[in-house]
Amino acid sequence: MPENPEATFSLFGFTIDNNGFPDISTYVWFMMGKIIPLYLLVFWFLTSKDWWYHIILIPIAMYSFQVFEVLFDSDDNIDTENIWWIIPICMGVIPFVYFIRIKLYDKYVNGIDLEAMEAELQTYREKGMVPEKKPEDLENEEPVIPEDETLSQQIDRLLSTRNLESHFKQLQDNLKNWLHLKS
Repeated sequence: MPENPEATFSLFGFTIDNNGFPDISTYVWFMMGKIIPLYLLVFWFLTSKDWWYHIILIPIAMYSFQVFEVLFDSDDNIDTENIWWIIPICMGVIPFVYFIRIKLYDKYVNGIDLEAMEAELQTYREKGMVPEKKPEDLENEEPVIPEDETLSQQIDRLLSTRNLESHFKQLQDNLKNWLHLKS
């Protein structure tokens, strides 16, 4: 790469100048430090079979914003305020991945398979062995808490999908009442 600060470089029909860097060599070195990890993260995201692969979207977004900032921003400060662009992405991705984790934890660690339980309940209902409960009755029902419950069991119970779901439903109802929304 030319080290002259005023030089330009043409590659595949694209003209590359120093874009505010001391020379083209520094600019290309900096961009490769952003583009190569971005490429590898996108490749990892597209080929991953793990349940948590959505979390890779956060560094992908960070590198994307950094490349965009270098290419299209005119000020001399780079990699400064990218966190403000990534926060909305994190606010969507992190809860999504956390709720997937809760579902998997309930199913494979605690052995709670909601679909199998529902199918079993349905067969008991068809035989008349279980009375039908209305959703209103389930919401008002207090959970049975054993006296000899360990701290780990308390945390599992408090952070279970049902408890979190009921807390979010209560928050949603409170917001609807507060904002006077009709559903």
